[in-house]
Amino acid sequence: MVPTAQAVAQHLPFLRRYARALTGSQQSGDAYVAATLEALVEDPSVLNDPAGPRVALYRMFTSIWNSLAVNRKADATEATAPAEQRLSHITPRPRQAFLLVALEGFSEGDAAKILDLDDVAALRELVEEAGRELAAEIATDVLIIEDETFIAMDLEGLVQSLGHRVLGVARTHAEALALCTVHRPGLILADIQLADGSSGLDAVNDLLRSFEVPVIFITAYPERFLTGERPEPAFLIAKPFQPTTVSAVVSQALFFQRNARRTTPRRAMA
Repeated sequence: MVPTAQAVAQHLPFLRRYARALTGSQQSGDAYVAATLEALVEDPSVLNDPAGPRVALYRMFTSIWNSLAVNRKADATEATAPAEQRLSHITPRPRQAFLLVALEGFSEGDAAKILDLDDVAALRELVEEAGRELAAEIATDVLIIEDETFIAMDLEGLVQSLGHRVLGVARTHAEALALCTVHRPGLILADIQLADGSSGLDAVNDLLRSFEVPVIFITAYPERFLTGERPEPAFLIAKPFQPTTVSAVVSQALFFQRNARRTTPRRAMA
């Protein structure tokens, strides 16, 4: 039992976090975690999963949670925090997929294993569905800062397919500032280098002096900004991007409502 305890202990706080987000309350989440631990005591061999003990732990939790019919229906009765209320409206299966990827940081492959899905494509479909359902709860105005016409069109169509509204598309620093003088966006998708040689980073930083908003940076050179040597973007997507990636990150950014001012790179990064 000691090896089992050691294998589980380091992952337990994160499982409790996941359980609370999934169920909508700490009390209910902890009850499912306790049931999971009891099941592990009875059969510790479950942790001998080729994918590792963390995946095995979440798979056991998922099996227990899905075993109750009531959990296969979206229900907001327990949720108290605004974020949890939004999540509780999402169909349970997509909600699980979204939380495993966005909150717990599992790879798509591991998340698919936890949910006993046949392949990653099925997992992506669930995450996309969660994005659409979540957008219906937190639909917002999106500002796109992108100088490449076709990429801007792709992003605009994708944002609208998720249920959001496009405030406008800016090709330059000046256009971005002008668009926000009348309406403030609830989310910004920003390229790094713009058509006139101006910086999307500078445009975002200037906007964040007036208001806080989640920001997703899109760049062909993500390695320049993921160095670990200075403040980095909280949300960064590499070009060329997959629509499923954008959908998941948009949902993640809006769900967590990160403080963009704390995580946006300073001018020194431009």
